[in-house]
Amino acid sequence: MLNKLRSFFTEFANIHRFLTRFWRELVTPPYEFKEIIRQCFEIGYKSLPLISLTGFIVGFVFTKQSRPSLEEFGATSWLPSLISIAIIRALAPLVTALIASGKIGSQVGAELSSMNVTEQIDAMEVSGTNPFKFLIVSRIIATTIGIPILCFYVAGVGLLGGYLSMAAKDDLSFLSFFTQVFETIGYQDIWAMVFRAVVFGFTIGAVSCYCGYYSSKGTEGVGKAANAAVVASMFLVFIEEIIIVQILSIIS
Repeated sequence: MLNKLRSFFTEFANIHRFLTRFWRELVTPPYEFKEIIRQCFEIGYKSLPLISLTGFIVGFVFTKQSRPSLEEFGATSWLPSLISIAIIRALAPLVTALIASGKIGSQVGAELSSMNVTEQIDAMEVSGTNPFKFLIVSRIIATTIGIPILCFYVAGVGLLGGYLSMAAKDDLSFLSFFTQVFETIGYQDIWAMVFRAVVFGFTIGAVSCYCGYYSSKGTEGVGKAANAAVVASMFLVFIEEIIIVQILSIIS
């Protein structure tokens, strides 16, 4: 029991030290702009195929499943408004975060862990490069920037999937659908989506980098780091979603 408590508080202290060092390195020069841009490309652009498919399916299936319930009350005309509210407020940031946790989390965790195993991080310290700033800070900034951008993209693709699902049964024009969509959502919905995406992006980046940077030595540690990054980031995303929903409900 004492060993478990000791390991728990040790892990908590390591997380605190990791986050404190991140904020300190974030505001002190030099800044690794080239590495941040490269990581944004790795995280954002290379995730587009998977994100596009997932976003389209979510919008299409959600519209398909919501239609029968609205038809019972003769409220099919409200379907575009329902789709826009559901996708913008909840589905787009949550789906983007979960996909990013699986793809980006495992990628970052495994990459940093393999660099730790092969002692590349130690070599960077010997050569005079700050590995924490180059490897950790750049990746966390990239996920914090990239996830909100991907979130807007998923929202657009999801709404397109919803329109195609409706157009298969209704004689609904593209302009009419998106007019109803943008009449329903407001600035508060957009800011709520961006806030969610920024929090999720920072969490995914920080958790993945922590699991990879402080992984155990050996090839077995690479798999454990990738798995821990995915599981922990997904778990925290769900916890944060619950907290954010409660906060937004109080504010509104």
